[in-house]
Order: sequence, then C-alpha cells, then structure tokens
Amino acid sequence: MSAPIRTPIRTLIRAAAPADVSAIFALMMELAEFEKLTHLFVATQDGVHDALFGPRPAAEALVAEESGQIVGYALFFHNFSTFLGKRGLYLEDLYVRPALRGSGLGTKMLRALAALAVERQCGRFEWSVLDWNQQAIDFYEKMGATVLPDWRIVRITGESLDQLAHAG
Repeated sequence: MSAPIRTPIRTLIRAAAPADVSAIFALMMELAEFEKLTHLFVATQDGVHDALFGPRPAAEALVAEESGQIVGYALFFHNFSTFLGKRGLYLEDLYVRPALRGSGLGTKMLRALAALAVERQCGRFEWSVLDWNQQAIDFYEKMGATVLPDWRIVRITGESLDQLAHAG
C-alpha cells in the first residue's frame, strides 16, 4: 500500500468574529498543552472576548476554518518601532491543529498576516519562538524569517510586577 497523497486543504482564513471566541479559547488551551505551559495558562474565555471585541480591543485574530470548524488561529497586535518610525505587527500566537500541520495552512496564515502588515504600512512583522521548537524555527526560516540570536525577551509578571509598580 502506498503512502497517502496529501491534497491541498481548502481552508478559509478570515478575521475572527465574536462567535469564534470559544473555539479560539479551546485552541489557546491546546497551544498551552503543546508548549507544556498549562501551569501558566490563566486566561478566561470572557477575558479573551474582551481583549478581541471589548470596548478597547488589545488584539485581533485571524481564524482558519475548514468545513465549518475552526482549526487554527493567529492572534496579533500592533507595536511600534522608534527606529523605523512605524508601527509593526506582532504575532503573539500561531496555532494549527496537529492533524493539519504540514498541510500549508501555517504558511497561508503567515502570508495573510504579512499581507495585512503591508496593507497597514507596518515597518516589520515579528514574533517569538521557543528555542526547543526546532520544527517551528525551521518553518519560519523557510518562510524568510530571521531568528534573532542577540535579543532576549524580558518579562515581569505577578508579584514582581506589583512590587515594581508600587516601589519607591
């Protein structure tokens, strides 16, 4: 028996709508499991809804829909580069269900985001990747991205954030 032939998937990539929040939230939990970070996952569905569709949205999302089911999402927001003097597009999450990885869906989603960045006249399109996720690193580099070796993410959360805010 020969190997199965993979055919291109027919997926609709579109802007997320309020009705998509429960599916996006479920995929966010899957991403936390994949990254072995469920112990840090404290988001709520209501919080995600507010962040995407509340009075002051903090982020936007694209969803990938196949046969009426959401099978992937990309959550992003704008940042700003003082050196370029332009806003940028920052991709917080790109997640595709495991069964569809390698199908071209991740590529389609990145291309849609790149097109959005160009349409919005962004100076850059960037994101982070975990250093152990070599499959993702290889994929991003194949798409033309550069993994910056000399930059590190700096983060302060929880009690440390509270202490810094109330110091002095």
